[in-house]
Amino acid sequence: MDVSSRRLTAPSFMLANHYREVFYLKRIFSIVLSLLFLCSCSFNATLKSSSESLSLSEKKQGWGFKKTESGPEFTSSQKEIMKKYNCIYHGNPEEKVLYLTFDEGYENGYTPLILDTLKEKGVPAAFFVTGPYVKNEPELILRMAKEGHIIGNHTVNHPSVPNISTEELVRELSELDRLIFGVCKKTTKYFRPPMGEYSERTLHAATSLGYINTFWSFAYVDWNNNVSKEEAKKNILKAFHNGTVILLHAVSRGNAEALGEAIDIAKKEGYVFKSLDEYPGQR
Repeated sequence: MDVSSRRLTAPSFMLANHYREVFYLKRIFSIVLSLLFLCSCSFNATLKSSSESLSLSEKKQGWGFKKTESGPEFTSSQKEIMKKYNCIYHGNPEEKVLYLTFDEGYENGYTPLILDTLKEKGVPAAFFVTGPYVKNEPELILRMAKEGHIIGNHTVNHPSVPNISTEELVRELSELDRLIFGVCKKTTKYFRPPMGEYSERTLHAATSLGYINTFWSFAYVDWNNNVSKEEAKKNILKAFHNGTVILLHAVSRGNAEALGEAIDIAKKEGYVFKSLDEYPGQR
């Protein structure tokens, strides 16, 4: 090919490049528009959810139930609203299954022992953490995730959620989710309302965001560090009823020291410890 023919083909080559660039720009523009449309739909759905929640009951409820020798008893209204919002609170009463959960507002030095025990016994658990906990204990958060435990959302600042607006609740949940993801690349699915306080509005709001409101069917006053190992074990053994969702506070030395023996006793009695992911209706 002589010089004159190269001169003739150069504009054609440049034109082809131009059309190729235009094609790719159109593709990128189309993708951006699609993403904007999806974001708009999501935003509108959120607004609709928020407006709908205004008509829901604002009455503040504190989670609680009657303890009996045969297990916890719940009122018909509690059962109704738990079912309506697909909440976790007590499993199948026909199955010898226990669900172990911990609330972590701050670290008191006992979570490593708890994690060691869970690993040794092959027991899964869920840890409901707050913003300060994630910021101050990233290594423990990472260990929880690596060892297969669930990390639950307990809000950033531990407010009574019926006392805050829906928008504030969304921020509390989404900000903690962001913090947790930044540490262990895991997102949160389960939400435990601080202090067990809720209203129908907050149940609806959390559910609309894709969370599962998670309560419990056993707890005791274990957040002060004066509980001994024997006291803790005695109390934890009372939780052994089919389907119990156990709530313990990891700040208690007694809980940490008694956990291994309590697990052994539960297994000897035929109980199986399962993850919240295996809770009826969550499979």
